[in-house]
Amino acid sequence: MLKRNLLCLALLAAWAAPAFHLRAATADDPFARWKKEIAAFESADAKQPPAKGAILFIGSSSIRLWKTLAQDFPQHRVINRGFGGSQIVDSTHFADRIVFPCAPRQIVMSAGANDIHAGKSPEQVASDFLAFAAKVHSRLPEVPIAFISMAGNPARWKEIEQVRAANALIKALCEADPKLTYINTAAAMLGSDGRPRPDIFMPDRLHMNAEGYKLWTHDIAPHLTPEPKPAVSAAGRN
Repeated sequence: MLKRNLLCLALLAAWAAPAFHLRAATADDPFARWKKEIAAFESADAKQPPAKGAILFIGSSSIRLWKTLAQDFPQHRVINRGFGGSQIVDSTHFADRIVFPCAPRQIVMSAGANDIHAGKSPEQVASDFLAFAAKVHSRLPEVPIAFISMAGNPARWKEIEQVRAANALIKALCEADPKLTYINTAAAMLGSDGRPRPDIFMPDRLHMNAEGYKLWTHDIAPHLTPEPKPAVSAAGRN
């Protein structure tokens, strides 16, 4: 607990630094760009409410583009709430609209790489994840949150050191809190030369193709919370 508290204090200090406000200062409403996508989620949910107690996948384009999410995890009910280009703070801001109404049994997040690309420091990215977890647990205290490690890609390979530093900080946070899990998917995405495998990326060299999602499915599946067993009534036991 002491380790986690000290780490949190350090990250919160970075969170308060002027650099953290770089994105917010660029527009009167930094979240306005997502209004249509968030409204689309709400409209779809109004027509067909998502199943309560499912696993909610949230984050940026790696989640949004995961078109085979449901078939890749057939033993689980899953909900996709990815919106491409988003940063961690966006998921935190819209949690009231796209997280809490779903009442998930687990949340799996893939985000942070866009934050690094936008100029945030690894400490700020880790602080943003900490803030997301805090908001979720303020309403859903028992819901576990899993963070999918950020991976280097060919298009942004020059940012790999910042990505690795942010991963290390978030991993430390997860190791200090039993309700947080760090999922290392980055290792399998590298070739024998230590660089991103070109065969798992789309032509844009940024987003994964089907082969990339196969790797993710393999690494993520062991960390998913099992579906609860149906309750057996007293009559059913007789």
